[in-house]
Amino acid sequence: MQMKPSVVAFGDNVVDCYMDQEMMYPGGNSLNLATFVQRFGGRGSYIGAVGDDPAGLHIRDALMGEGVDVTGLRVLPAGSTAFCLIGNRDGDREFLGADLGVSIIEPQLRDLDQIARADAVHTGRSSHVDAFLPAFAVRARLSFDFAVIRNRDRIARIAALCYLASFSAGDLGDDEAKDLLEFALASGARHVLVTRGKEGAWLGLGDQRHHQPAVPTQAIDTLGAGDTFIARTLFGLLMGEAPRDVLSVAAFAAAETCRHHGGFGHPAALAVDCSKARPLDEIYGPGETATA
Repeated sequence: MQMKPSVVAFGDNVVDCYMDQEMMYPGGNSLNLATFVQRFGGRGSYIGAVGDDPAGLHIRDALMGEGVDVTGLRVLPAGSTAFCLIGNRDGDREFLGADLGVSIIEPQLRDLDQIARADAVHTGRSSHVDAFLPAFAVRARLSFDFAVIRNRDRIARIAALCYLASFSAGDLGDDEAKDLLEFALASGARHVLVTRGKEGAWLGLGDQRHHQPAVPTQAIDTLGAGDTFIARTLFGLLMGEAPRDVLSVAAFAAAETCRHHGGFGHPAALAVDCSKARPLDEIYGPGETATA
């Protein structure tokens, strides 16, 4: 693998709106991953869509400031940028609602061409592009964030295409998390990452299973920590690092993300129409909300 692996992240973006601060931060799994790959020394590219509004222009400017390739970013004059409203209940983060705006898009031929020139492509549950994953996977190594998807049929279909399949399993016990890892590997995923918050993370490949304890930190905000872990794991695997080293460095990187607000910083004054927000169950489906 070349010294600076290239990763194209396709799909979801939002501005995360902290209601108690009246501030917004660029975010979303795919957007965060492209940024973190760039920060880790790779070449991060982002393909997605934002509105031609203050929130969308802030996302664009933040990505450019981070050095992320935004040639695939669509700034659309009609429609608004996606957002997620975040509250604070007794010190705990609470997702209050969201609006997807113009963020859900289908890949164009030029997007597929860009993916074909990359070492890997990343997307996930929040991007709503399951139908296009086979086209992604034949062009580059596919990284997919399942988040809290538990449907075994869907996992089996997608995992068969994956270079890296990632799951968030803070809601599961240790045995359940291990079973999820084994199922995804048996379904065909080359590498499977299962993050469990304070309980650490598991990485499986072939007959190897590696566990990484969580790194203690003075957490200010955990938003983006899981995306950091996925990004550093993907980067490390593409670099040919040893699995234990991959997990260790990823855990420290995720802990560092918890030390500031927002996925990767870049605060701005809140500038969205909060009245457009819908409950997360309407967006993700019952049992698969971003709060898990």
